[in-house]
Amino acid sequence: MNRQTIVRELQNLLGPRGVLHEDADLALYEYDGSIEKGRPDFVVFPRTTDDVVAIAKLATREGIPFAPRGAGTGLSGGAVAEQGGIIVAMSRMNKILGIDAANLRAVVQPGVVNADISTAVAQYGLYYVPDPSSQKACTIGGNVAENSGGPHCLAYGVTTNHTLGLEVVLSDGTVIETDVNAPGYDLTGLLVGSEGTLGIVTKIVIRLVPLAEMVRTLLVSFSSVETASEAVSAIIASGTIPAAIEMMDNTSIIAVEAAKHCGYPTDAGAVLLIDVEGLRDGLDDSITRIADICKANGAFEVRIAQSAQERDKYWAGRKGAFGAMGRLAPSYYVQDGVIPRSQLPQVLHQVNEIGAKYHLRIANVFHAGDGNLHPLILFDDRDEQVTEQVIAAGNEIIQACIDAGGSITGEHGVGIEKRDLMARLFDAPTLAAMLRVKAAFNPDNLLNPCKAFPASKMCLEVSHKRRAALKQPVKLSRTILGAMPIP
Repeated sequence: MNRQTIVRELQNLLGPRGVLHEDADLALYEYDGSIEKGRPDFVVFPRTTDDVVAIAKLATREGIPFAPRGAGTGLSGGAVAEQGGIIVAMSRMNKILGIDAANLRAVVQPGVVNADISTAVAQYGLYYVPDPSSQKACTIGGNVAENSGGPHCLAYGVTTNHTLGLEVVLSDGTVIETDVNAPGYDLTGLLVGSEGTLGIVTKIVIRLVPLAEMVRTLLVSFSSVETASEAVSAIIASGTIPAAIEMMDNTSIIAVEAAKHCGYPTDAGAVLLIDVEGLRDGLDDSITRIADICKANGAFEVRIAQSAQERDKYWAGRKGAFGAMGRLAPSYYVQDGVIPRSQLPQVLHQVNEIGAKYHLRIANVFHAGDGNLHPLILFDDRDEQVTEQVIAAGNEIIQACIDAGGSITGEHGVGIEKRDLMARLFDAPTLAAMLRVKAAFNPDNLLNPCKAFPASKMCLEVSHKRRAALKQPVKLSRTILGAMPIP
């Protein structure tokens, strides 16, 4: 079937306004929040599960790659159409289908914005916990695909811990439903974090959590990242688990304060933003205990937000930290490694050494409580040579995380960005087992192909051909650019 025939069939299915196929329109969907690029051949906007079924059947019949896309805020290239094909944009499937406050659950479509869920259920004294920094823009379907986290996942867990069931369209158009309470294999757990390679989620049953009776926020200042890291380990070791512990270094503080005017101390080497929540009785004791631990580990100032407005101001700085980096450089490349908390001082020292080695400025903004690092490498992506150095530096940072007993990603996913690093984390039999699972759900490898696993020769060849046809520059894989070959 030729291109025009496919366009007509898609338009008959979704209407003229439900299909994009002109170059100027497609260019808007060739990237996400990462530095990856890949232009799709078509972008479609389903409104129902039946629409997604029909799209999947058409794509499978014609042998066309297809992949779901949420808000495009992802940071690993997971929604980038590296192989061309059809991008299935889920933005019009954006309804909250039901709220069951009595049973602490809701049913939502994948295009619902994360923050809108908590807004909708606040009247019942409830909220949805996983809160990525992009929560005012990112959608729940993308959160499910990447198993997203957020600052308040320290105490409550990430997306998989708050997903109770799914409706999913498989690559051949089959619709399945999963339930974490049902016997048999945990298909919900398998599908959450599968990055759109096993199916397209069309309905999500989420867990809701009661709002805490009281929340207090501390802003704690340290002379260095190392002393702040020691304080984090000491807090957790004490048995007191805050709802969130976020860290920002001096580079990040300066950028955020210039952009948001949140009252962060610009002379601090690092700050911790700590949320403590629970019953009103006894909460002050927890706050005092945490403050004392911080002071014993080198904190030179401890502020406790005195109002909801002051608390919101502190958190606005953390949530807007990535965007504030635009004041320091035209581009940033963010990493997502995970390490044991006890390794924070050592690995952060290595991050600084890697930055010095490549003559790159690195800002650190991350979930210190659960050891999920987000070093932001600042650069200008118009300079190809510097971009290659940035990618090499990023690979070395991830290798440092692996060497420390950690992982290559905590919440951003593998996507294109880290697929060639998977072989450093998993041995060949383990990767082969995962690929067999993928083949069972996606036998023709048409559903979000060439993501999350080391790129095959076919993937790279197809990518080069498609980019050449679109007259786009070819970005080599990270293995080629990264200076550290896959073992």
